This record gives sequence, structure tokens and C-alpha cells, in this order.
Amino acid sequence: MASPQSNKTALENILPILSSLKSYSKQDLNGDIFAGIITAILLVPQGIAYAMLAGLPAQVGLYASIIPPAIYAFLGSSRTLSVGPVSIAAIMIASALSAPEVAVFGSPVENAIILAAEGGLILLLMALVRMGGLVNFISHPVLTGFTSGAAILIVLSQISHLFGLPKNLCGLDFNCYSSSLGLVNGYALGLGIISLFTLLCFAPTISFILKRLNIKQPLITIINKSAPLITLFICTGLVTHYHLSDLQQVSIVGPIQAGLPTINFAFINHFSHWKALLPSASFIAIIAYVESVAIAKVTANLRNQTINPNQELVALGVANLASAFSGGMSVAGGFSRTMVNYSAGARTQVSMLIAVVLLCFAVSFFNEQFTYIPKATLAAIILIAITPLIKLRGIITTWKYDKSDGMAELTTLVGVLVFGIEEGITIGVLITILCYLRRTSHPHIAVVGLIKGSEHFRNIKRHQVETWKNLLFIRIDENISFANVSYIMHFIEEETLTNPELKHVVLIFSSVSHIDRTAFEALESLIHSLKNKSISLHLSEVKGPVMDKLQQTDFFDHLTPGKVFFQTIDAVNSLNTPTKTS
Repeated sequence: MASPQSNKTALENILPILSSLKSYSKQDLNGDIFAGIITAILLVPQGIAYAMLAGLPAQVGLYASIIPPAIYAFLGSSRTLSVGPVSIAAIMIASALSAPEVAVFGSPVENAIILAAEGGLILLLMALVRMGGLVNFISHPVLTGFTSGAAILIVLSQISHLFGLPKNLCGLDFNCYSSSLGLVNGYALGLGIISLFTLLCFAPTISFILKRLNIKQPLITIINKSAPLITLFICTGLVTHYHLSDLQQVSIVGPIQAGLPTINFAFINHFSHWKALLPSASFIAIIAYVESVAIAKVTANLRNQTINPNQELVALGVANLASAFSGGMSVAGGFSRTMVNYSAGARTQVSMLIAVVLLCFAVSFFNEQFTYIPKATLAAIILIAITPLIKLRGIITTWKYDKSDGMAELTTLVGVLVFGIEEGITIGVLITILCYLRRTSHPHIAVVGLIKGSEHFRNIKRHQVETWKNLLFIRIDENISFANVSYIMHFIEEETLTNPELKHVVLIFSSVSHIDRTAFEALESLIHSLKNKSISLHLSEVKGPVMDKLQQTDFFDHLTPGKVFFQTIDAVNSLNTPTKTS
């Protein structure tokens, strides 16, 4: 049966939105309009908040929320992914811009634009060499540990804004926070508390009241998702009315450049900046891609839709380049916005185009109102959005299931907190690779016996089985390669030493799909070693690809008088003598 991708035209493969519009209906439009309005409500506070998190002016986050999501809407294979500034990328940008080797070059805005451009080029290069499967090389525990660690760093970075402190000087030094209590701005803290209270209590309270008034659920959803925007209105109104910025030194966003973004190529000529920022841009691009595809898959699976990983590389690459040329920061798929877009009823990519149009209207006509947004309120919005990403309890669950994965998750989290973003995830990936190599080099091997009354062979340590003194059945549950062949050979040799009556060893290859050259030579050596002990080696349940390779050699000449059995039970019937042990 042809895949969904094969039924598309060449133009639809380049512009997946055309496939979505083929059967576009009025019902789809209604869902997209509704979802677009809801998503636009989130884009304004998140765009400003994540720019602040990255240490950038507010307009950089707003510009990144206009052209990039529109580009993705045409090129992306997900119908509901909302692309724009995201918290994890923002904290990585902040980390990259604060590095000593980068801080000496240019302005933070210029460097952030270069990060977006480099990230876009890296993603397009990955698409060119078809590296869409890269998402599978960063394990879920490493990604979870990284996300939790980065989320903790984000929370710590916002404490200074929430308390009205001049800047965040404390980081992980908790004694520093206690010594800074005298610098707390009570008015900023009050705005932060009002913001947190509104964000936490608004949706449940309003939902209860509106349901009692028999208001329709779609309208309730719109009002609930407006909590961040309503919080901004309330706190900005308080700052403006009581002149808190001038009289009480409450920190605000400040003037935002009016109008829509303009295309700029000036950053291209700064080659020394590009070289210094390249390592950070690579990490940001990879994490942005992995996070985006993971989020896109969640909503696609809910509707039995498919995601094209390589097309996502193209879409995100072009979106990041567009963000750079329009003065924005690095972008990726945002989990909260995407889930809101999906839950609000988005049917196609049109919902994001509608959200972009509404955001353009807001940026064009309401810039002056954005000026007096208190940073304490933005910090509260970030904290509410980020806190659910801290999953410390999940480390315990992962550890109980698999200690190697648990170690990778914990090491990644600690590495991010102690050494930094890039170093932390690098450590996590290395730990994962080392654990994988260790597992591969120590494969599961079992001595098996026959379950009475059947033809099934099971581990003698787990089941009551029938065995024979002259027969030894060993099942190898892994491909045999240079990495594990020494361990396998040692296991077999140890087992043959314990039974002086042993005459036949049968290796069950039901789980072996590949034998490399090193392992092949080791097997030949094993045959001769066993022959010197008057023991014959046999094989059973050999898979076709393995048999084809062995037949191209003189392996079976060495194996003689050993045999290859189609089923393991055939070996029992052929080799068994009446010297049963159990």
C-alpha cells in the first residue's frame, strides 16, 4: 500500500499546506479562526517574556513571532505546531550571549540574530544530507533531564525580576538570595504576586462561574486562555495609573520599536561573530529540532496524522533564517502554544496564519501600551509556563525502570546546573552512549532447557525445564560483533567447564541478525577449541541473512561434525542420549 507521502504531488511535498487545503471546509475555517485568536493571545506575552529571558529587547521576541510561524505554516508538515520563541531556546541563547568569548563581539541583539541564522543554515544542511532521523539519537531520559535542568535555570533567572532586584547575581548560590532581601522592591514583588495569583486562579474560577451561567464551552475556552493577556492588562494598568516605574523604580519592558519587522542583511558580514557563536548555534538548532518534532508528533498522533522529519528540518531551517533576516531570535515549536492551538480546534496551518495577522495588528497599533508591562509580571508568566517542565520525580521512576537511563537523566540535569547548557546535554549524550556500549558488550545470554510437554526452550534460571548432561543449549539475545564477542566466548567457555560429560553445545541464534568478521573468526576458534575437548558445536534457528553470510565462507567445513538445526527441538531429537539430568 502506498504511503501518504507517495500520494502527494511534488508541490505538496514542498508546501504541505496545499495538501491540507485540498479538502478545506467551512468547519475547518471556523476551527482555525477560533484557534488562531487563542494562539495570538499567547504570542504577545510569550514573545516579550522569552525575549526578556534571553536578555534581549521585547521586539526581538515579537518579530520572531511574526514571519517565522508564517513561514512554517507553509513549509511544515505538522498542521498544529506553533513555531516562535520558546523558553528552552531562550535560556540557551542567554547562556551563549553571556559566554566570555562571545560577549566581546557586537551587541546581544546582533549576536542573537546570528545565532538564529546559523541555526537555520545548520538545520537546512541536516535536511540536505537527510538527517531527519537525528531525533532518535537523543534519548528521552537525556532530553527530560536537560529540560528539567534548563527549567530550573529559567526559574532561578526570573527570581530577580519577580522580586524587583537590579539583576540576577545569585544563580545557584542560595545564600546570596538571603543577603539580597534588603534590595527587594516591594511594589515589583506585589505585582509579581498579583500576577501569579491571577494566572493560577483565573481559569478555574472563571470556568466555574461561566458554567453556572450556562455559557458555551468555546467561549469559556477563549476566556480561560486569555489569562496571561488579562494579567498583563491588569498589572500594566496599575503601573501606568500609579506611575510605579517613575515613582517606585518598578522595572518595565521599556519602549518597543513601532511597526512591523524589516528585512536586514547587515549581520552577514560579521564573520568573527559567526565563528564564535557556531558551537552554541549547533546546540540550539539540534535541541530546537528535537523538541519541535517531539511536540509535533504528539498532536499528529492524536489525529492519526503523520510528520515528515526531514521536511521539519527544512521548515524550521527556513523559519530561523527568516527570523534572523527580520530581526528576531531563534525559534522552535512551543509545547504550550501548540497544545493550546490543538485544543482550541486548529484543523490546519491556517490557524497560525490567522494568529500572525492578529499579532501584526497588535505590534502595529499597541506598541506604546507594551512599554509599561512590568518585568515582574513577565517573570510570573514564565514561571507558570516553565514549572511543569521540572520533573524531578520522573528521575526516580526512570531509575527504577532502568538504572542506566536514570543515571543519564540525573547526570544531564546536574551537568546543566553545574557546568552549563551545552556541557550538560553533551555529558548526558556521552553517558547514554557509554551505557549503550556497555549493554551491547554484555548482551543477555541464557542457558536454556525444554519446558516439559512442549517444544519451547526457556532460561533454566527462570523456569522449570528439562536438561541433559551431554547437551548444552545457549541462547544469545543480541547480534554478535567485535564489541561483545569476547564476553560471549568467555560465557560459553565457562559453561563448558562445569560438566565433564558434555558432548554437544548448541547455540540458538533466534535473536542474532548479524555476525561481523571479528565474531566470525571467534566462532571458528571456538569450534576448534571445543573439538580439542571432544565437544561438537551446533547451531539452531539461524536467520536467513546470517545463513547467507556463513554460506559464503568455509565456516561449515570447520563446523563438521557439528550441524545446523532448523528448530532447537530437532537438536534434542538428533543429539539426545538417555542421560537426563532433570
